[in-house]
This record gives sequence, C-alpha cells and structure tokens, in this order.
Amino acid sequence: MTNPKAVVLVSGGLDSTTVLAMAQQEGYDCYTLSFDYGQRHRTELKAAEHTARTMGAVAHKVVKLDLGTIGGSALTDTNIAVPEEETEGIPITYVPARNTVFLSIALGWAEVLDAQVIFVGVNAVDYSGYPDCRPEYISAFETMANLATKAGVEGRGLSIKAPLIDLTKAEIVTRGMALGVDYSQTVSCYQADDEGRACGKCDSCRLRRQGFVEAGLEDPTRYRD
Repeated sequence: MTNPKAVVLVSGGLDSTTVLAMAQQEGYDCYTLSFDYGQRHRTELKAAEHTARTMGAVAHKVVKLDLGTIGGSALTDTNIAVPEEETEGIPITYVPARNTVFLSIALGWAEVLDAQVIFVGVNAVDYSGYPDCRPEYISAFETMANLATKAGVEGRGLSIKAPLIDLTKAEIVTRGMALGVDYSQTVSCYQADDEGRACGKCDSCRLRRQGFVEAGLEDPTRYRD
C-alpha cells in the first residue's frame, strides 16, 4: 500500500509550514507548491524551498506568475506602502484573486499527480479581512473543483483541506511546535529583507508575534532591529 498524495501550498510562512507538518502527520506524501507571483521579496520562496526539503516533501515546485501586472496590492506594487498600523476593512496587502489563482494551479497539479487532496493554510480567525480566507470560500472552491475536473466528473472527487481555518495564531503555533516545526526558518513578514529578517511592524508580523505571546512560547522570528 502506498500513502495517499496531497498537494500542499507553501509560502515559506508560519501557517503554510504548519499545514505541511499536519498533512504529513495525516500520512500524506506531500507535493509542495509555491508561487513566484511578483511579490515584494524572494526570501519567502527560499524559506518555502528550504522547509519543503528539510521536512521531506516528495517534490517541490515553484510556478512563476506576475500578479504585479494587474497591481492593486502593496505586496505586488512597490509604489504602495505596506501599512505598519492597524487599518479598517480589507487591507491594501490583499492581493486580488490570489488564492483563487493559486488553488486553480494546485488543482491542475493534483489532477496530474492523481492526488485527491489539496492543503492550504488559510485562516479565518486571524485572516486580516481577506475574503479568500473564509470557510465559505474554501467550500465554494471545492464545489467548483469537483465540477471542473476530470477527477471530479469521473467520481474520484477532490477535497480542499484548510486545517487552520478556525484556529487562533496561538493555537497554530502550539500545534506546529508539537509537530516539531522549526519556525525560525519561516518568513511571514510582508517586507522582509534579503536575509529573511522581519520588520516587526506590518500586520503579518504583529499577528505572528501575538501568537507566540499568547501561546506562552519564545518567538524565534529573526527581526531586523
């Protein structure tokens, strides 16, 4: 008997690395997928490749896109500053349709691999107002996936697993530590430097730091200051 296959979306950050560890714990052979989508820095891609390799992914693939051509986000347009204060509503760090694009490509690779599961690290508790990190979105995408694919039409079915969807950042950190995740090797900052050091000021940094504090665990994040 061989292990079931899963495609795991990895960004090099805290959440997606935790999801990779969870998928492995569930017994999946994991095929990790990252995107070079025109984001501000490449250090997260280096972190994703490193963690995928050290955690034993069967294969790691980087797909090159350029969402910067449509802009509209501080993560893909260097003319838009990354907020360093809390804001109301959907933040400017939201990348239009990003998760839909990423999951669609993951869906295609899952069909090629004959994998019936895709893991993604979206979170609705600390989701910063992103509309494509909600349970309703994941459910809708799964429905679409089973309508739009050969695997779905032939009855094999595809599922989208988002095991962090209802967890707080503290709960995520606690789960990951129990699974042996080395968070010092992850990069969550929206504007990390070339060495992967975090700014400590952006929304992602604040949520990450708060998670370690609330979990009562030492924060291993490397900060610039």
